Amino acid sequence: MNQLTTKFDATTGESNGARLPAPPSLMGSLARVLVRLGILTEDLDYHLIRASMVIIFLLFGYQKWFQYEADVLIPYISNGPLIFWLYPVFGVRGATWFLGASEWTFGTLLFLGFWNKKLGILGALGSCVTFICTATIIPFMPNGWAASAGGFPAMTEHVAFLLKDIVLFSVSFYLLRQDLVRVLLATSQSHDTGARVISR
Repeated sequence: MNQLTTKFDATTGESNGARLPAPPSLMGSLARVLVRLGILTEDLDYHLIRASMVIIFLLFGYQKWFQYEADVLIPYISNGPLIFWLYPVFGVRGATWFLGASEWTFGTLLFLGFWNKKLGILGALGSCVTFICTATIIPFMPNGWAASAGGFPAMTEHVAFLLKDIVLFSVSFYLLRQDLVRVLLATSQSHDTGARVISR
């Protein structure tokens, strides 16, 4: 009852009694839970992104060894301005095997990047090139825009499938930048240490 009769001055924020505790906000409670779960752990996002890219390349590369995937990729590869040459050079199955081997190579380099940032740079570079090659298919994909919905920007499933590669390129670029910064920082620190040793 005392809390209900407490007088409060809205201009100064003062009261003649005990101040009522502020109710906990939903976002504040959620933030505290996330902090307890370790979401602010140093480099957690960086490691999660790297691990997700390793898994993606593992699974993408695996399906390239089967005929069903070779058939599915025909409209993509044949209309890709940067990858159309795979068919004349390797044939339909050989092109998908080449892509599968490339994806497993880049995934392996990204995996090794957990310990060796220079290898991580190579994996991220390969990953960037991969998704540049696939994202550039979008403007050249026949029937990529749904005529029944007025065309662009209404996508068909072919363009929708490729649209994810814009995000995957951004993720690859993030890993490339992170690994490059870490390698350059380690190099500059080793040079500084060496200079101090020589100066003694």
